[in-house]
Amino acid sequence: MAKRGPYEKGEAKRKEILQAALEIFAAEGYRGTSLRKVAARCNISLPGLMHYFDSKEDLLTQVLRMRDETARVRQEQRPTGPDVYREIIREGRATPGLVELFVSLAAAASDTEHPAHEYFAERYPRLREQVAAWLRGRTEAGQLRSGIPPERLATLLIALVDGIQLQWLIDRSVDMEQPIADVMALLAPGDAER
Repeated sequence: MAKRGPYEKGEAKRKEILQAALEIFAAEGYRGTSLRKVAARCNISLPGLMHYFDSKEDLLTQVLRMRDETARVRQEQRPTGPDVYREIIREGRATPGLVELFVSLAAAASDTEHPAHEYFAERYPRLREQVAAWLRGRTEAGQLRSGIPPERLATLLIALVDGIQLQWLIDRSVDMEQPIADVMALLAPGDAER
C-alpha cells in the first residue's frame, strides 16, 4: 500500500531538509553553517526542523548517509576503475564542508552512543568489501600485484584516503589524489597502465 497523508508529507519534508543541509554544508562548510540557515531554506522554524530528527547529530549523520547514497547512484552510472576513486577525491575537494563533517563525525562515532556510530559501523565493512572486490578484479586482470590479501589491502587504501582527507583539511596544498596514484603505481606489475 502506498504511503499517504501526513506520513508521506513528513517524509518529503525530511528529504527536503536533508537535501538543503547537504547543499549548504557542501557550499559553506560544516563549522560555518547553522541549522537555522537550513530551516530558513526549508521555510520552517528551527524547532520545526528538529521535529524530523532525534538530535542535531542525527541530522548530520543523515546528511552523510544522503551524501553516500547520491554518490553511490552516480558511481553506478560510471565504469569501475581508478578514475572513479579519483572522482570521489575531486568531489571531496569541491565540498570541503562535507569532508569536515565526515571527519568530525568519524571521530565522534567512536562513542557507541553517538548517532553516527551505527553509520560508520555499517559503512566501513561495506566499503572494505567493495574495495576488496575491485582489488581482486584488478589482480585477476593482471593489473595489480601484491602479496597482501585484497581484504587487508582494502583496509590500507581506505585508511590512506581517510588520512589524506584529514591532512588536506589542515593544509589545502596537500594533493589528495597523488598518494593514491603513488600506492597504485607501487602495486602495478611492471609497466602496466595505471
